[in-house]
Amino acid sequence: MQNAIDIKPQRARGRGRLKTKPLDGRTRLATFYQEGCAKIRIPESFDGRMEAVLINSSGGLTGGDRLGWAFEAGPDTHLTLTTQACEKIYKAAADTAEVTTTITVGAGAVLHWLPQESILFDQASLTRRLDVDLAENAEFLAVEAILLGRTARGESVINGMVRDRWRIRREGRLIHAEDLALPGQEVGPVAELAAAPAVLKGHAAFATLIYVGAKAEAWLEPLRRLTGQGDVGISQWNGKLVARLAAADGFALRKLLVPMLSVLRDGGAVPKVWHI
Repeated sequence: MQNAIDIKPQRARGRGRLKTKPLDGRTRLATFYQEGCAKIRIPESFDGRMEAVLINSSGGLTGGDRLGWAFEAGPDTHLTLTTQACEKIYKAAADTAEVTTTITVGAGAVLHWLPQESILFDQASLTRRLDVDLAENAEFLAVEAILLGRTARGESVINGMVRDRWRIRREGRLIHAEDLALPGQEVGPVAELAAAPAVLKGHAAFATLIYVGAKAEAWLEPLRRLTGQGDVGISQWNGKLVARLAAADGFALRKLLVPMLSVLRDGGAVPKVWHI
């Protein structure tokens, strides 16, 4: 009898890297690299800033997929990073989907990390890591949002797992650290945990927003006035501002999130791909 052939499932692999430099008062490319399913597109800009759109050409992530990004905003440059669409995290037969992002922001530079929402399907497993290193006077804005299924299609996440690890440093000194584990170290009862009042109160959409920079204290009250009766908590201390948002679905979450991002972007709109 012939031995059975061990056929492993095909897995997505991708790496992307981008670095900016200043030139005649504008933000220009210094390094550009893409490999596998990780693609980067840079729309034309007329204000001297740069916006890069990240694309996962595999169409989504599942257990065993690996995606890695590395970005550096050179001194006195302005870089916004976003994604072409919501990232879909599909059911994992085994292993977890891993996404790692490393960001460096140089002296006098500004970087906005604004990916669109990640949509988890039932039995999905996602592990993400965000590592950021800021120069002394650099400015950083970031948001990560997660939808537990697509409620408009009657979907929900009964079981699954999402782990999110953030580490932000300024001049090598740790200034912000957080770890999200829902429900824990393996696929488990997400819906049961999310229903708890101290977790999500049954909401299917949630986000974390952080701003690190000189305007953190000034923007605290304007943001609080925007939240109305939404399930939002905002705090500011030591030059950073952190907001936690929860909503019934993705549409309700965006109604809270988009105006807040506009304030933190000095009145500027969110990236155009958010509306496509």
